[in-house]
Amino acid sequence: MSGHHHHEVKGMRLLITIFLNIIITAAQIIGGIYSGSLALLSDALHNFSDVMTLVITYIANRMAGRTPTQEKTFGYKRAEIIAALFNASVLVGTGFYLIIEAARRVVNPEPVGSVVVIALALLGIVFNAAGMLLIKQDAHHNINIKAAYLHLLTDVMTSVAVLAGGIAMYYLQLYWIDPLISILIAIYLIYAAYDILKDSACILMQFAPAHIDLAGIERVACGHPELKNIHHIHVWQLNDREIFLEAHVDFNENLPLEEVMRICDALEEKLKRLYGITHVTLQSEFQKKDDKALVCGAH
Repeated sequence: MSGHHHHEVKGMRLLITIFLNIIITAAQIIGGIYSGSLALLSDALHNFSDVMTLVITYIANRMAGRTPTQEKTFGYKRAEIIAALFNASVLVGTGFYLIIEAARRVVNPEPVGSVVVIALALLGIVFNAAGMLLIKQDAHHNINIKAAYLHLLTDVMTSVAVLAGGIAMYYLQLYWIDPLISILIAIYLIYAAYDILKDSACILMQFAPAHIDLAGIERVACGHPELKNIHHIHVWQLNDREIFLEAHVDFNENLPLEEVMRICDALEEKLKRLYGITHVTLQSEFQKKDDKALVCGAH
């Protein structure tokens, strides 16, 4: 089916970008501990989140071609959502810990090895910029790669902030700047992770996507003169690309099956075009006495 075609991400480019981010993360963790810089450790956490995002993207891209089985009819399409939920939860918790620790250091500043901070901030800028160049082409075709590309862009910006702080500490010995930058990065991390946390939780809870307007879907369905109403609607996302809808549709007349199929196909095409719904299942009914509420149980 055409809805399942996707641009194939260049695996080697993605692997190189992952490798570059692992080097940055490891170097910043070691450098942060050695220099006593919370800002470096916060930036390392930011880079680690990108490593996780890129690894999830790489695995999901490799697993996407797996054929569903009788036991796994959806395959492994929810794996990246579960991983994203876990990753975001860890980031939020760690972000709050960093804010508490940084607040303590703002009150009682501690000396920081500013030369190490400057060197590793420069490393972060160069490697993240290289990663951006590597995956830029794929970012135009893959939503996960686009998200990773934007993350790398913010990594460059946070590394610039860490670099500025390192320079200020080197020349002015203003060591309170380090925990202040750490707090700003941690707040951004929590903000970004919260969106991922909320989106992935909504997908796993099978909430309707935010852009779906059930009243609009009802109007589209009832725009067909042969249909009396649409009811018992369920709309959910399998992942960040595939949206499912199932519903009952009442017909005004006892039409031949061929005519019923033509009307259902036309409705399915409209829902795909207007709302991006990729999988539609319609149960056709005539004079059936059931709950006619748009959402079953909602009156």
